[in-house]
Amino acid sequence: MKTEPLEAEWRALQKKESRFAASRMGAKPSVINEKLDERIPEKLRKTLNTAFNKAFQLIFEKGVGIIEKTYKREKYEMDYKVSDYAYELKGDKKHLKKFGKKASAAKKVNMAVSCVSGIGLGLAGVGIPDIPIFTASVFKSLYETALSFGYNYDDETEKIFILKLIEISMKNGMDFAEDNTALNRLIDRGEMPSDSLEEQMQRTAQSMTDAMIYMKFLQGMFIVGAVGGAYDVVYMNRITDYAILKYKRRFLINKRKSVK
Repeated sequence: MKTEPLEAEWRALQKKESRFAASRMGAKPSVINEKLDERIPEKLRKTLNTAFNKAFQLIFEKGVGIIEKTYKREKYEMDYKVSDYAYELKGDKKHLKKFGKKASAAKKVNMAVSCVSGIGLGLAGVGIPDIPIFTASVFKSLYETALSFGYNYDDETEKIFILKLIEISMKNGMDFAEDNTALNRLIDRGEMPSDSLEEQMQRTAQSMTDAMIYMKFLQGMFIVGAVGGAYDVVYMNRITDYAILKYKRRFLINKRKSVK
C-alpha cells in the first residue's frame, strides 16, 4: 500500500527538481552584474571569499549552539518522529506529504528576517559585515530543513553535505547541471560527498563569492546598498529551495528502499 504514494511523491519531486534545474541552467547575468563587472576590485573578491570562509569556521566552531537558540530543535525532532510513526502506520499520501511542510514554513520566516536585515544594513552602506549574519541565517534555514526530514547535522559528513548544497545552489548553467547530476548520483546510491570539510568550505566560499560579489559591492554603498541587501532574500530562497529538494530526495529514497 505504501508503494503507490511513495512513487507519486517521487514523481512530483522529480518534476520540481527539473523546474529548479531549468531555472539555474537558463539563468543569465543580470544587467546590473554586467555593468558592475569592470568596477569590482580584485581585493573585494578576496575579502569576500575570506569572509565566507571565516563565517563557516565560526559557525562550526562556536555558532551551532547560538543558532539553535533561534528555534526548538527538540520540537523538530519530536515532530519528525510523530510524523514518521503516523506514516509507517497509515502509509498514505496525506501523511507522506507532511514531511518537509515545517521546513517550508520555516523558510518563509527566515526569508523575511534575511530581507529586513539585508535591506537595513544596505541602507547604512554595510556590505561585508553582513556576511556572518546572512551565513548564520542560511545555516539556520538548512538545519531546520535537515531536522524536518529526520537528519542530524552534527556529524562532519552532514556538515559537508550542507556546504555542498549551498555551493551547487549558487551556480548557473552547465556548472550547476554537472554538479547537481553528480550529487543526485551520490544521493541515489546512499553515499555522501567524500571531500574534507576544509576543502568543501573553500569551494562553497568561492561559489558564494562568485554569485554574490556584485550585490555585496552595491550593499557597501550608502542608501543604494538597499538594492544589494534585498538580494539576500533571493539567495536565501534559492539555497533553501535546493536544500528542501535534496533532503526530500534522500528521505524518499530511504523510504522506497524500506518497502522493497
